Amino acid sequence: MTFNDRFAYIPLFAIAAMALVLMVLLIISKKRSTARVSFVIFAADIIVIIASIIAGSMFVSGNGSGTAMAFYGCALAVAIFLVVPYGIMLSTFEPKKIDKLVPKSYNERNAKLAEQPQKDKGPEKSGELSEDELAMLDVNRDFMVHAAEAYDSDQGYNNFLDYINKTIKEHINADGAAIMMVDDFEDLISVKAFDGDFPPPYKLPSDLPHKPVRVSTSFKFASFPLQDNIFGEIAKSGRPELIDKPEIDDRIYQNGPEEFLECGSYIIVPLKVQDTVIGITAFARKNGTQKFTKAHLGIASTLTDFAAAIIKNVITVKDIIERSEMNKEAEIAMRIQTTLRPAKLPLVKGVQLGNIWNQADGVCGDYYDVLVSRKDRVSFIMSDIAGKGTSSMTVMTMIRAMLRLVVNTTQSAGKILTWVNKGITSESFSTDHFGSVALINYNPVDKVMEISTGGIIPVYYFDGETKELTLVSQSSDPIGVEKTSEYKDFVQNVKSGDIIFTYTDGIVEALNEDGAQYTTEKLLNLIKANYTKPSKELANIIKNDVKNFSGNANQHDDESLLIIKIQ
Repeated sequence: MTFNDRFAYIPLFAIAAMALVLMVLLIISKKRSTARVSFVIFAADIIVIIASIIAGSMFVSGNGSGTAMAFYGCALAVAIFLVVPYGIMLSTFEPKKIDKLVPKSYNERNAKLAEQPQKDKGPEKSGELSEDELAMLDVNRDFMVHAAEAYDSDQGYNNFLDYINKTIKEHINADGAAIMMVDDFEDLISVKAFDGDFPPPYKLPSDLPHKPVRVSTSFKFASFPLQDNIFGEIAKSGRPELIDKPEIDDRIYQNGPEEFLECGSYIIVPLKVQDTVIGITAFARKNGTQKFTKAHLGIASTLTDFAAAIIKNVITVKDIIERSEMNKEAEIAMRIQTTLRPAKLPLVKGVQLGNIWNQADGVCGDYYDVLVSRKDRVSFIMSDIAGKGTSSMTVMTMIRAMLRLVVNTTQSAGKILTWVNKGITSESFSTDHFGSVALINYNPVDKVMEISTGGIIPVYYFDGETKELTLVSQSSDPIGVEKTSEYKDFVQNVKSGDIIFTYTDGIVEALNEDGAQYTTEKLLNLIKANYTKPSKELANIIKNDVKNFSGNANQHDDESLLIIKIQ
């Protein structure tokens, strides 16, 4: 812990103390009825108090300033998320005296408003809110309360959308309701919440049985393009619509002839934040029931506008939390990856060793090892694990442990990789958790290299006399994909001046600022041109050349290379 970290908790505890004083003052104000204090302010203040105390305690305990500040930042984001929509809501309407705010039941008030004919009601009294405006405020408050539950579990966000969907449905007395969210990457709009009886206004799949349960289940999991259907077209236009005459609207498809499929009336409203549509709300009344009116459209539009801002905030905060968790996971994995590689290359009699090992942030894929097992066996390992973070780290750790256990046996390199593969595939990993591995067993007594590879990691042999380069490995199934895979041995006799080298694809696929790759050809030509150099110097030449080639371009993958030069 640095000097600054040692005392960084002081301002955090000071903030907690001030927030606690504010809490006491708010409680006094509420009890004396001198002001109407919203629970939103109480909730935000409590979050600040708790976050300040916990973050300060993390500094005191020495858990690290990075973790403490990340936690504190997320907590403040949640507090701001609660307060900002409330402030926006308050600034939307004119204030009214507190002693006159006596709202009625939501459903009674909104039903009365929706069913009455539209007419000019005249201006409201100056400084007063109408009953329907008060109802909207109360609903928006409930949306904000339930938004906090969106972070409680993996299903929290879906449950929050379900609550919004059912709430608006009840306020406009709809038979069915759905919330659909736009997927910008695939240009689709997908159903995320569904409730009630919703006669589909789109053409049903020809192979779908016309049964209520099958139709509603299909709707719950449906996705629609942003064209050639009513949902996508309204999402693209960004304008809410009341459809009370579906029989003359060419965007509405009548499936029929079953009665439950007959179209009634619809309200579809974009979930819009500023000028960006993030989804839609859609509501239906069945054929034969009273049709929606413009009053219903007004209520649905107002509540959807409230919901859009809150949903957008929920999505933003969840993204912040997820990125923070992913970064933390990647940081832990990279630390473990660093501890798995040799602290320094061992001295091997009759061999010069050189290597490159550059980690890419958040990848955690490469690992290499040099194991002196016996007088007649030195094992060189190069590995590239698919995936990122702790998932790839788990596979990497298992491969490393298995290889260290079995390289001391008398089995060949191919047999050892076959054993390791069976061990990895017997575990309950998904198919994207696998690795490419090159195992080179060197017998310094007989000067023989026994080589086996699983996956795509190449092993090259450079003949010091003929100056020829030969690829002595071949691609095969990666380790951890197919349990029955067996790996071949390739034997190469070596002599003084010869070079064996292997590398991961991060070297040859390194990109420059124009998006061009470094290429295998460039690497091989560089080795041919500098084969007389000691292994360490040759590795440094390659490292600098790759770095100069890449320039300021971001490194997207780990870069590893191992050079074995026979003396």
